[in-house]
Amino acid sequence: MNCDSMMTTTDLERGGRAARELSARLEEFDSFWEGPEDVERGYVSLGQFYRVNYLKHMPAGKNVRVLVISCGPGYFVNMLNEEGYANVLGIDSHAEKVEHASRRGLNCRAATAFEELLATQVPYDVIICEQELNHLTKDEMIEFLQLAREKLRAGGRLICHGLNGANPIVGAETLAQNFDHFNTFTSYSLMQVLEYCGYEDISVFGLHLYVFYKNPFNYVAWAASSLLSLLFRALFVLYGKSNKIFTKKIGAVAFKKAQA
Repeated sequence: MNCDSMMTTTDLERGGRAARELSARLEEFDSFWEGPEDVERGYVSLGQFYRVNYLKHMPAGKNVRVLVISCGPGYFVNMLNEEGYANVLGIDSHAEKVEHASRRGLNCRAATAFEELLATQVPYDVIICEQELNHLTKDEMIEFLQLAREKLRAGGRLICHGLNGANPIVGAETLAQNFDHFNTFTSYSLMQVLEYCGYEDISVFGLHLYVFYKNPFNYVAWAASSLLSLLFRALFVLYGKSNKIFTKKIGAVAFKKAQA
């Protein structure tokens, strides 16, 4: 990784004020880090991943106002556009990543998460975090989740995800393997922090990796993963634990209370 070529959160300014510096130094929360080396390939592979895991949690109406934070080359924005959601904005703190989205005509621009939300005047129907919440410290996470809730319409929703600490195989490794991973979640703790930040009607779900249905190996991996999940659940019960989600990552959709 060439740190000299990276744009940090302090490189961007909004409203004449330098952007806030967050604790993550190498992989910032408001930039996308998980795409393939072949950027163009990601519009298909990541698009399919988002379509299977997240599309069912989007509003049925396609005219909703959507913000995608840490959009990178615009993979999530592109998928939503293909599904008929036209009023979508993507932001990423690394301008060079956003350039890929711009060349595709996607509505994405360079901006930092906290500053973008603070400057928002018109509330959003949906706010989506492409980057894991694990790239925020606990204090930063609470501040971000509360700020995002303030910028949602009444009845609006947040879609987010994080690393699953309950997975016995990779839970500990995913925390330790990245200098900028500050925590992991279980389904309970992810719901816990969202409730603490004022969200309601929270649903936590596993994010499935095996979504490429044209590849026969996909079904083999899917079956193996399902069997391991059953085994993990049985072992957790023996230890008096109620965890039911053991995917590598877990997502959540949470709502701001609708006005009475």
